[in-house]
Amino acid sequence: MGGNDEISAHAKTDAASGRRRISLSIGRRPGDLIFLAIAGAVVTLCSLAAMNLAVNPVELAIYQQFGKIPAASIRVWRVLAGTGSWIGVATATALALYFKRVRLGVYLATAGTLAWALAQVMQRFIGDRPVPAELLVDPTDRLPGAAGFDFPSSSAAVAAAMAAVAAPYLTVKYRNLAWAVAILVGAADVYLGGNLPLGAFAAVFLGWGVGTILHLVLGAPGRRTSAEAVRHALDVAGLKPIRVLPIKTNRWGPLQFAVDTSTGDRLRVEIVRRLHRRAGPWYRLRRLLASLDVEDEPRLSTTYHEAEHEAFVTLFADRAGLRTPPVVSVCETEHGSPLLVRRQVEGRRLTQLDSTEINESLLDGIWRQVAILSTARIAHHDLRPKNILIDTAGDVWLLNFTFGTVSAAPRRCAQDIAEALVSLAALVGVERTVWSARRTLSPGQLEASLAYLQPLALPRRIRTQIDGRYVLTDLRETLADTIDRPIPTFRSPLRSSTILGLLLLGAAVYVLLPQLPGLHEVAGSLRGAHWGWLIASVIAGLLAILMSSVSIIGSSVSPMPFWRTTAVQLAAAFTGRTTPGGVGFFGVNIAFMERLGIRRAHAVGVTLLNLAATGAVSALWCVIGVFALGSSGVLRGVSIPHGWPVLAGAAGALIIAGVVIGSPLGRRRLVRPTLAMARDLLPVLRNPVRAIELFGGAGAYLLFSGLGLATSLAAFGERVPVAAVLVVFVVAQSLGHLAPIPGGLGAVESLMAAGLSAVGVPPGAAVAAVLTSRLLTYWLPVLPGIATFRYLQHHGTI
Repeated sequence: MGGNDEISAHAKTDAASGRRRISLSIGRRPGDLIFLAIAGAVVTLCSLAAMNLAVNPVELAIYQQFGKIPAASIRVWRVLAGTGSWIGVATATALALYFKRVRLGVYLATAGTLAWALAQVMQRFIGDRPVPAELLVDPTDRLPGAAGFDFPSSSAAVAAAMAAVAAPYLTVKYRNLAWAVAILVGAADVYLGGNLPLGAFAAVFLGWGVGTILHLVLGAPGRRTSAEAVRHALDVAGLKPIRVLPIKTNRWGPLQFAVDTSTGDRLRVEIVRRLHRRAGPWYRLRRLLASLDVEDEPRLSTTYHEAEHEAFVTLFADRAGLRTPPVVSVCETEHGSPLLVRRQVEGRRLTQLDSTEINESLLDGIWRQVAILSTARIAHHDLRPKNILIDTAGDVWLLNFTFGTVSAAPRRCAQDIAEALVSLAALVGVERTVWSARRTLSPGQLEASLAYLQPLALPRRIRTQIDGRYVLTDLRETLADTIDRPIPTFRSPLRSSTILGLLLLGAAVYVLLPQLPGLHEVAGSLRGAHWGWLIASVIAGLLAILMSSVSIIGSSVSPMPFWRTTAVQLAAAFTGRTTPGGVGFFGVNIAFMERLGIRRAHAVGVTLLNLAATGAVSALWCVIGVFALGSSGVLRGVSIPHGWPVLAGAAGALIIAGVVIGSPLGRRRLVRPTLAMARDLLPVLRNPVRAIELFGGAGAYLLFSGLGLATSLAAFGERVPVAAVLVVFVVAQSLGHLAPIPGGLGAVESLMAAGLSAVGVPPGAAVAAVLTSRLLTYWLPVLPGIATFRYLQHHGTI
């Protein structure tokens, strides 16, 4: 009897200890209050709509479309609907108990019951939603009967409640599957004729709210990791902790603890709460459109898998001779998050050092660690200053192999070097970074990293360290000069801006087409065109290219040959007008200037200065021209709205503009580039010859391009003041090219046609003149531009 009493006492003690351990990992998250408020607001609004409003025609149309799904799938829909019934609740509860998740089983049963009860109460309170039979015109519609449709769907509410309450216990994959099933249960209820879409929609939010309430009242695992939970997990792992203290980190960083053990070891414990390598759709799209192969981080399934992976890579790095805090253990709190346990290394992160403390010896030490990684074929893939530790003896340690890879391909190691170059350049500048890397790494290693010094090849966490992509340009150029290697060219057949441009092109064509009064009228205008004026349009387009070369010459401090520069501008008519945003124009001119011995950084400055001058002339032309046209009375049928709504809209626009400009993004993308361009323009104004070439060439380019439109109008017999045509052209050219479409195709044409109609040109003649002008002055020079481009390439000019 005594032995049995002792066993019974031990069992009670173990059970009490187990309950206490579980309570250490069960917590509540304040953010659930926000989710509960959202769910409650959606359910309330849907309920008011169901009680006070008639059935929406859109909702009814959706219901009818569900009815057109082939009847062969009805068994699948019935099985899904059963998931939200008592059978589904009992099955889910039994599965949880089978896998010894007693707490989860109780939660599932409670959530399912509570959601069903709330749905029944709402159905009694709100009543049925009747739909007149004459509105159900499709004979395949499932009629709900005389009473009408229920609101909300009880089966969808039950399924959503179980999905919400089980979410903290499931991995991301199964969590998404559970929510997909809950949504399909709502769809099944609509297909089977039990509910309208609004009832199923509200039911999903009702179930979500029920699950959130249970998490707030009863708690859920993974919502907190206390020092006691960490102490117990380490004790089970045999590490014998005697003191566990939380370490303050930034809000978004991982939770960490400092641990002292009975053996005298000092450990650091990191709580792995989420997968850090979950890439969004935009990140994947950027990788897909990159102009070279870029490897992504390895796919991991759970947070515990991530902790094990980091420990695995760290062990390999330590064995290869890299200085990194050794991993002691990987363990997991009961019903909580995994723990990654390392030995503590005293020191400071590179981000905590002053710039004066980062000397050449320290930079050499960093590159020696990077060289060890490359030799051992281990990729770190997160070489930011925050992951570089300097100990009390001045030695360099690399931390956090969260994104690390063992047996990495050479291109992955080259990408590591590129990321280290960018990170250090953000701290100590381009020149010091490149020369320190050159002292340690071979030219071959550095040459391989050149291809990855471009925005598409760098993850966002690395790109955001530097201010603007021109730092990357300077870094790439300086590195290429230092190792005496050519700068690689980056070509991508498809970019995200191209996709956006195609969408904008479709929108522009949609705007342009309504302005065509009839294709016969346009065709008649083309047949009656005066060929002499059309030839003048072609000549005007070629003279515009000549004037653009004058503007380019005025943008550069270094002398540039006139005729070769003109030939390059003709080649740029091909590359610039067939690429989104005119990037081909910049590429050809920069390559040409580099062949003349001008450094890439200065060549980029020349093209930006030319762009700024052209933009300034266009803006001035637009402002003066629009006011002049308004005063002359040329504009017809154009009125400016007025009144309080306009003033309120203008005030709102000004406030939004002020907020955008004052924000960090606005200062980085708008204010700083504008100030930089203004600083570049001021020295030009002090040199009369350069100022005349730069601004005069830009103005003459716009003048001759606009005259191409005027001569096209004259070819169709339209007599319009030339000044008005020039204003219309400059405004349409300036606004239309804001769209990232090659040559502003579609946007420019629609704006020009609308502008000519405003100054009194008949719509048919306006469209015919615009299309003819764009063809002869803008797109026709592309043909000789192709031949010139090939010729210049063959002779090494570009």
